[in-house]
Amino acid sequence: MLRRSRVLESLRAGKQTAHAKLNLSDPRVIEICGIVGVPCVWLCNEHVPNTWLNIENQIRAAKIYDVDTIVRVEKGCYNDFIKPFEADATGIMVPHVVTADEAREIVEWTRFYPIGKRALDGGNSEGRYCQIPMDEYIHHSNTERFVILQIESPEALENVDEIAAVEGYEMLCFGPGDFPQRIGKPGDISAPEVVAARKKVAAAARKHGKVMMAPGMMAPKEVLDEEGFTFYGLGADVISLASFFKGQVEDFFGKDATTAATQYDVAK
Repeated sequence: MLRRSRVLESLRAGKQTAHAKLNLSDPRVIEICGIVGVPCVWLCNEHVPNTWLNIENQIRAAKIYDVDTIVRVEKGCYNDFIKPFEADATGIMVPHVVTADEAREIVEWTRFYPIGKRALDGGNSEGRYCQIPMDEYIHHSNTERFVILQIESPEALENVDEIAAVEGYEMLCFGPGDFPQRIGKPGDISAPEVVAARKKVAAAARKHGKVMMAPGMMAPKEVLDEEGFTFYGLGADVISLASFFKGQVEDFFGKDATTAATQYDVAK
């Protein structure tokens, strides 16, 4: 039986759900997420030097524990967008979407007929290596896979209502890292302009029936709930590991130990 999406199942039932962001490439990290009950993991090909084989093995590890996978793709050609699906990822995230025409092109590239014009193969993990009927494969891909478009610039914000109105994809995600630095306030996710932009993206998503994804806790959860967010980030592996080991080092060596280590790295 083809695997259903846990994320879509929850969202379609009117429930909130969550994901964990992973920068580490070892599939064991995904196994740990699955063991402790994380329903979805977010992998990355934009900022992380993953390979396609590495991504495929991470997706395979997730499936063992019935965990959804999102792959943030490189901003490349249609091949970069469909390969995660062919490796059996549950969703893709496309960064730096700016116009409605671009959104329509992404839908055309990533959805099969009658929604789009995606190139059809089936001889892959998603298509069960040609061992399922073609119509079943196409229907499953069009209904149990999702596409997330990231709004990360002032230019995209100007077009967000038109982008949100495009049919054939499921989610929008505001970029709290790139948007502030694009307006000259890097790292300031609480700047009034950034908060206003986040709210505008969320309002467009609500208006056009798109899910609003939070890459992380950009504000208190109750605030994001009010704005319409339903798909939340639980944190990131590298941040969690650093926080844990920093605490262990400080407990063992004292509060100045991590500061000294950082200064040593800079000096080197």
